[in-house]
Amino acid sequence: MATTYLHIVMVPWSAFGYLIPFFQLALQLAKAGIKVSFISTPGNIKRLSNVPSNIATLLDLVVFPLPNLDDEQQLPEGCEATVDIPFEKIQYLKIAYDLLRQPVKQFVIDQKPDWILIDVIPHWMMEIAQEQHIPLVNFSVFFGFTVAFRTCPEYEAEYLNAFEKITISGSKPVFPIGLLLPEKPQGRQTDEIFRWLNVQKPNSVVFVGFGSECKLSKEQTHEIAYGVELSGLPFLWALRKPHWAFNELDALPCGFQERTRGRGMVCFGWAPQLEILGHSSIGGSLFHAGWGSIIETLEFGHSLVVLPFVIDQPLNARLLVDKGLGVEIERSEDGSFSRDDIAKALRLAMVSAEGEKLRIRTREAAQVFGNRDLHDSYFNRFV
Repeated sequence: MATTYLHIVMVPWSAFGYLIPFFQLALQLAKAGIKVSFISTPGNIKRLSNVPSNIATLLDLVVFPLPNLDDEQQLPEGCEATVDIPFEKIQYLKIAYDLLRQPVKQFVIDQKPDWILIDVIPHWMMEIAQEQHIPLVNFSVFFGFTVAFRTCPEYEAEYLNAFEKITISGSKPVFPIGLLLPEKPQGRQTDEIFRWLNVQKPNSVVFVGFGSECKLSKEQTHEIAYGVELSGLPFLWALRKPHWAFNELDALPCGFQERTRGRGMVCFGWAPQLEILGHSSIGGSLFHAGWGSIIETLEFGHSLVVLPFVIDQPLNARLLVDKGLGVEIERSEDGSFSRDDIAKALRLAMVSAEGEKLRIRTREAAQVFGNRDLHDSYFNRFV
């Protein structure tokens, strides 16, 4: 007799700040014996990690190519996520994404899943779910300060409790499902990045990365570079070529790489962030305070220097500072920041005696953020 599985269809927005936590949730659901159909585009699916063989029959990666648009709105070839596209053209990605409505609807009709799980972007899935009489779940990838479920009470119980109280006078339960920790990284000792990391001192290197959603201007990128240089600390910078740069060299201040040669490395394009953060030479991060990156950094107990820009990042940064887990770079009234303040924050978090308490707290935080048994227990309670 064939086994019958609960079947969930997942439809995340084409941004890796959504795709990655959705994919981690899909892996956990499949491990719990639930069949999952994870819908995205060909290029996005290729950039996700491989599905472990023991759950391959339960996790189906469903590919739908983005439809073509009119010539004026046409996306560049191979551009399927916000990370690939200049900010001013993301509206065209949204138009193409919305055109997936009909093929996704037909897939739902054919498959007849038990549940549909989405984020806030594919609004049209609500109508599809209603028409087909399928329960719909909205999975928030943010944290409890902004209605978060990818979290745990050990980090922000006060906000989870407050949200539960104000949600229809507490009549709706709040389910923290844990941090959905990714699989432990496997070292790539043959890669150039890791050959360089292998010769650095333990806990000495700052990892610099601002994710796929932060579209930094030339002035902002260069000021960050000058600040990193001024700090005098070893660094590894994962830098995607900005849309305003003619080439990779144009993305950085003139002479920056020559002046920092030996103590710093710039990796243009994609970099294996989790594996880098898991390396013993990494001691801290300079980043945008995206929730996923916070989880990955604190999982390894690294110091946090945050420079938030958009969406939930300023609230994330504020909570980190309030809990003594991070240093936020100061800004002027107009929102600008200086190289001196970047260098000062980096040295405070990484090497100064004044920052020792911060470093102790982040190492202690790893006992929560890196505790797989704890987060599995929250997830199993939810399932």
